[in-house]
Amino acid sequence: MQGKVLVTGGYGFIGSNFVRMIANQADVVVVDNFSVGSNRANLRDVPVKTVELDIRDPRMLDLIRDERPDFIFNFAAESHVDRSIVDPLSFVSTNVLGTANLLEGARRYDVTFIQIGTDEEYGEIYSGSFRETDPLNPSSPYSASKAGATLLAMAYARTYHLDVRVTRSANNYGPYQYPEKLIPKTVIRALHNLPVPVYGTGKNVRDWIYVQDNCEAILTVAEKGKPGIYNVSAGEEKTNLEVVTTILEILGKPNLIKFVEDRPGHDFRYSVDSTKLRELGWRPRTSFREGISLTVDWYVKNRWWWEGINSRVLEETPFRGSVNG
Repeated sequence: MQGKVLVTGGYGFIGSNFVRMIANQADVVVVDNFSVGSNRANLRDVPVKTVELDIRDPRMLDLIRDERPDFIFNFAAESHVDRSIVDPLSFVSTNVLGTANLLEGARRYDVTFIQIGTDEEYGEIYSGSFRETDPLNPSSPYSASKAGATLLAMAYARTYHLDVRVTRSANNYGPYQYPEKLIPKTVIRALHNLPVPVYGTGKNVRDWIYVQDNCEAILTVAEKGKPGIYNVSAGEEKTNLEVVTTILEILGKPNLIKFVEDRPGHDFRYSVDSTKLRELGWRPRTSFREGISLTVDWYVKNRWWWEGINSRVLEETPFRGSVNG
């Protein structure tokens, strides 16, 4: 990737991994408001220009005008499903109104817009996989707000002929993920010999993709794709119980699982078909077993990173991971 790139939410989980991937190729401007899920340490050794700003702020339009990027990658989002159940309005405000603000800047200054979506926009599916043309049926305030952002982005594409590309990926995991999410929380609680809570029976199914593979997919869409929507999936479907069990086996602590009351509106299974993306030449490089081993190893070796984060990870509360954050 060459030229100038503006990355919103670049100090979050997926955003920071993406910035690390392209920092030596492009002129990168990172925008972040450093709220929950963002961490200045995520890019502490990466030479990029950083602007502390909320994507809802009207000054975003001035920033886009002044920087004149070739691409805007919108990773900024409120992303934790459990938080959205408690505080839905903040998710609507950031994920919908914030995206609208960015789209308006992209429209005014003719910038290609890459919206980072989620497979949760489609809702649950018991068999088969969703394709990009399938209707949306989100279940949580989080997924509904992300679906709203996608619909607004595609409306800008149709109405204003703006070059908009949307990626909807399966559940991500890997380094720099906020500790409240399923995988890092399991690792951290296990390292403290604390019970690991699992919703319901733990049989809910997710397709898991290593964050580096998703970042490569997003870059592929930017470099080779056309306006439209692209699903991103690795074909690594696991139940939540399988994910937790695998982590505990790696750590040699298999007896820490504690089943808790299920979350309201907990979707049973997500699955998306990524044939359209794979036709551009993208393929996931990392198997789940390899990726989870790399991830566990990273959290074990980087206690300095997560010990300094003020989160509820050591509280015995239900949780599960979602795609962004």
